[in-house]
Amino acid sequence: MDERRVGVLAGLGAYCLWGVFPLYFPLLEPAGGLEIVAHRVAWSLLFIGLLLSVRRGWGQVRRVVGDRRALLVLAVAALLIAVNWLVYVYAVNSGHVVEASLGYFINPLVSVVLGVLVFRERLRRLQWVAVGIAVVAVVVLTVDYGHPPWIALALAASFGLYGLMKKVVRVEAAPGLFVETAVVFLPALAVMGFLESDGQAAFGHAGAGHALLLVSSGLATAVPLLLFAAATRRVPLSTVGLLQYVTPLMQLSIGVFVYAEPMPPARLAGFAVVWVALAVFSADTLRAARAARRTSAEPMPAGL
Repeated sequence: MDERRVGVLAGLGAYCLWGVFPLYFPLLEPAGGLEIVAHRVAWSLLFIGLLLSVRRGWGQVRRVVGDRRALLVLAVAALLIAVNWLVYVYAVNSGHVVEASLGYFINPLVSVVLGVLVFRERLRRLQWVAVGIAVVAVVVLTVDYGHPPWIALALAASFGLYGLMKKVVRVEAAPGLFVETAVVFLPALAVMGFLESDGQAAFGHAGAGHALLLVSSGLATAVPLLLFAAATRRVPLSTVGLLQYVTPLMQLSIGVFVYAEPMPPARLAGFAVVWVALAVFSADTLRAARAARRTSAEPMPAGL
């Protein structure tokens, strides 16, 4: 099997796993959002640690820890992804799956805006059009909800900023994830200890099956991230960018058809405007990728 096909399959695997999270997290109840996130941190740290031992990757971890700048950036990334997880678990377990899917629909456009603000990147005309259409969509959805779609905006902003931190410091997936989870491991243990002492913990009090499900949150956290990293190394980012819409489409379908969340006409109109923005953005991305490939394939003039 060629590398490109492996990369596409890995990307689809990652995005499909993220897409079924709305079916997975309700299984972890009666654990609350804080407890679920704390267990995600603790068990993913253990899983990644075992993986690093098998792959003999501890040298990479030591290099990251020895780099003060990289360590600081990953610490910020850890806080951002913890916030993202907490908001997402709250959204899924409180009946806001549709709004959570909106956050991941608009996330690519948030990332583009962050590129302009932080890296002074210049957007192409169609990219500006896509961002403008997305702003219109947020206004439409604000009118429908009666308030800004805070859950969607918080998810898009936290994940967009997380991606920004990962771009600032280039670290392999497993060592980076280990350092990130290690940063928030002690706070996670503190949360678990407090909930246990206060009688609010579900772990160990809701049966062995529930405890195993909480332990499995480590795998559910780490495996999609590792598949995603494998995909980004093997296929163009334009392909990865198109694959990422699999996740919010699955989440939206689960919210509407499994959990029967309301989708009134005004809300559907807001989502439709978002999809128009994404269609413009994706078409421009593909056009730019093709142009870049054509340019790189052209023979160099003689004498250069």
